[in-house]
Amino acid sequence: MSPPMRIVILGLSITSSWGNGHATTWRGLVRGLAARGHDVLFLERDAPWYARNRDLPKPPWGRTELYHGVSDLEARFGAAIAAADLAIVGSYVPDGVEVGRLVVATARGIAAFYDIDTPVTLASLARGDAEYLSHDLLPLYHLYLSFAGGPVLERLAALGARNPRALYCSVDPDLYHPEPATPRWDLGYMGTHCEDRMPVLERLLLDPARRHPAGRFVVAGPMYPEDPGWPANVERIVHVSPREHRAFYNRQRFTLNLTRADMARAGWSPSVRLFEAAACGTPIVSDAWPGLETLLEPGSEVLLAGTAEEALAYLLEVSEARRRAVGARARQRVLASHTCDHRAAELLAFVGEGRGRLAP
Repeated sequence: MSPPMRIVILGLSITSSWGNGHATTWRGLVRGLAARGHDVLFLERDAPWYARNRDLPKPPWGRTELYHGVSDLEARFGAAIAAADLAIVGSYVPDGVEVGRLVVATARGIAAFYDIDTPVTLASLARGDAEYLSHDLLPLYHLYLSFAGGPVLERLAALGARNPRALYCSVDPDLYHPEPATPRWDLGYMGTHCEDRMPVLERLLLDPARRHPAGRFVVAGPMYPEDPGWPANVERIVHVSPREHRAFYNRQRFTLNLTRADMARAGWSPSVRLFEAAACGTPIVSDAWPGLETLLEPGSEVLLAGTAEEALAYLLEVSEARRRAVGARARQRVLASHTCDHRAAELLAFVGEGRGRLAP
């Protein structure tokens, strides 16, 4: 185990998961680092949206502080950033370019960027409208941690990113595991509304619901239209807090994993929901994308669907024995490679392998 380090993280939000998939990732990583004895300070911009919807206002791992704007951040926490052995800026941090410039200019340790939205970031950089990263800031970070792996790392290096490394999302096995429950839904999906996911949601859940009126379906997540005109057998849940995720997955016979268009094109971009569902032993029906087979074996640990007919066939034709076996194998695979402790260890290895090489 590496010696204790002072780590400062500037992320979108750790206190609120409302419409924010980053929170789960930050919670798991901070927990994993703190469990290894590291001093972790998480700094979060006090945004009204999250202030009204904080489901974990005082995270029990490390320390969490709120700040108001970049000037307040520098005045109150500039010394902590400068003294940190590792300072990490996350994607979608408000005023992210200005925050990043502050960190790379003052941090005496390693300055890292953790891109929890890598394919989206790459697309935004290509269009010239990235809000939290700029072409000139990108190479100033000593370490670029990416939610996407595979060929994406080569693209990042070509843009000037120094030491790009894949650091996928993860799952906390203490929070996500099977539990006895009578299935309430045949197929469910959890995710914030996103226009480029809607055609796939339509094809793999809503259309099967229309064709199988006796089936029970659910879509959970904020920002969907008030009256989307969905089939009557599709239940709507506006928000499922992280403490309720396990129960949500355990009440589904199958759960649907959908990937944003940018991430599907880039590949090697698993979502945290993929690992959460697998850890619960809930069989996953997923759209296909490059690199998925490196995480879960298609047909054995994950079921791929591209059409409504394929999705519906899983619901109607897969035996109960096979259904359970698929979920059990996925759980075993994820617990062996994709827990928050695995991610903390990987991050520390990246830092440890190049402390001299990564430093300015």
